This record gives sequence, C-alpha cells and structure tokens, in this order.
Amino acid sequence: MSIETGDSSGDQGAERISDAEHQVMEALWARSPQSAAEVCEQVCEERGWSMPTVKTLLARLVVKKALATKPDGRRFLYTPLIERSTYVGGESRRLVERLFGGRAAPLFAHLADSEALSDEDIAEIQRLLGELRK
Repeated sequence: MSIETGDSSGDQGAERISDAEHQVMEALWARSPQSAAEVCEQVCEERGWSMPTVKTLLARLVVKKALATKPDGRRFLYTPLIERSTYVGGESRRLVERLFGGRAAPLFAHLADSEALSDEDIAEIQRLLGELRK
C-alpha cells in the first residue's frame, strides 16, 4: 500500500499525506496499535493540538487507507496500513523528481554545496556507493 503524492508517478488518484497527518503516522509507526488518546499524548503538546484535531487527522488517514481501525471497547485502535519505509521511499522519489529532474546526483551536490552533509554523512554515502558497485 502506498500513499501517492498526486504527481504522475505510481498509483493515480491516491491522496497525499499532509505534514500534520505525517506527525500522526510517525507516532503510530513508532508504536501501534494506539488509541486517539495515546496518539494525542505523543503529539498534542508539541504541536499545540487538541484531541479533536488528532481525531480529525486519524479519520482522514483512515479515509486515505493509510490506517486501519479496530474497535476496543468504547474506543478505536489505529494501526498503519503502510510501512514507514514505503512512505519514505515514495516521498524521496517525489522530491528528487520534482526538484532535481529525477536525478539524485544534483541532490547530493546541493547538499554538499550548502554544507548540509556531515563527515559522517559523506562516509555513509561513500559506503553505500561502494556496496552498489559490487
């Protein structure tokens, strides 16, 4: 299952996850299933949200088929239907396509030029490139 980005790649018609919805997904990717109250405990204070806001975001994510619900007494438990790695992969491809013409090299050049890469980042990239060449 993937949540598409609204561009021409991948499944047509699927809805994109907003930044606010992404925060809810991160809480659920970290631990699931969770109730709305449990999700709120993780994100409400940091974001200045209330319980109704979290419930609205959860409902939107259910409609987008990013979350499944299961009744648990008088509450619902929420579980992601999409893996974090799948979502990150799609968003990464979208970013590279939209900003760098589908090529990753200009992205790395931009990060290097803006000094956004640490020595550890560069070493990791070199290691990954070495593995790809094998």
